[in-house]
Amino acid sequence: MSNKRVLVTGGAGYIGSHTVVELINAGYEVVIVDNFSNSDASSLDGVEKITGVRPEFVEVDCCDKEALRKVFERYDFDSLIHFAAYKAVGESVAMPAKYYRNNLLSFINVVELMKEYHRRNIVFSSSATVYGDAEVLPVTELTPRKPATSPYGNTKQMAEDMLRDITTVDDELRGIALRYFNPIGAHPTALIGELPRGVPNNLVPYITQTAAGVRECLSIFGDDYPTEDGSCLRDYIDIVDLAKAHVAAIDRMVEGRNSENYEIFNVGTGRAVSVFELVKTFERVNNLKLNYKVAPRRAGDVVAVWADTSLANKELGWHAERTLDQTLKAAWAWEKRVRNIK
Repeated sequence: MSNKRVLVTGGAGYIGSHTVVELINAGYEVVIVDNFSNSDASSLDGVEKITGVRPEFVEVDCCDKEALRKVFERYDFDSLIHFAAYKAVGESVAMPAKYYRNNLLSFINVVELMKEYHRRNIVFSSSATVYGDAEVLPVTELTPRKPATSPYGNTKQMAEDMLRDITTVDDELRGIALRYFNPIGAHPTALIGELPRGVPNNLVPYITQTAAGVRECLSIFGDDYPTEDGSCLRDYIDIVDLAKAHVAAIDRMVEGRNSENYEIFNVGTGRAVSVFELVKTFERVNNLKLNYKVAPRRAGDVVAVWADTSLANKELGWHAERTLDQTLKAAWAWEKRVRNIK
């Protein structure tokens, strides 16, 4: 079995494409499966320009088990990273069945095929949403999970539980769930980045699109939270740092360093940043002014959440390295490239 080949589902997407770059840089061969439901082939061109390697690509919907089976039959690999999922919180509230079907069926297909074809290592892309409105901050991996506030968040909790239960009874399979905080930014080359379809759900693409004139005005949801400046606090993790955490997780399993069959790691910076601080930092590092207004609070937004990353630092040997200034410069460089702004 090839230890140096990794299958990446959803590998053409935002987090997936950055992770593919870091896997290639670390000496892994990569096979991407994606159905382009929330991405497009331009990211593969970007990966090739950055690394000099065009990863193998198969257009497959992970909900189609027989199509996915052909990938398992065709490629020899020991490890898999599962990104493929729908991810818009608001849409999941409006269309729960769509989210449960896609996010859970794709995951169970992957896990069953891993078992059937005796593939060992799976890294699951989870989320800090599983912590909900935590009572004690920062959150550790032992912080109790709260009932999810959206079907999207619930699919992450359910997939974590599935992976835990299956790895408990199957000694051949090992799993790591990485709980991401708020991934932002773009590759420093500006060759890949976040490319949302339609109106962005995430803050930083909305900021960059407002700066580019695509959006008229940025709304900051709530300035009356019990925080220093009244806006929400989040842990914003640079996309390249996040990508490197996946490589560290794969390395750990390939080298047999995992302490249990199923492990969980927080992936964040350990630093809380307010929405106002993020906006002001973006303006300062890129030397521009944003048109923004304060809007009412948004349903489902927690006041504050940030990570205690000491477990990932110690066990994975991974640390977030890029500064917020660097991350927000890269985000604007990517937006300018996409919009042909000089």
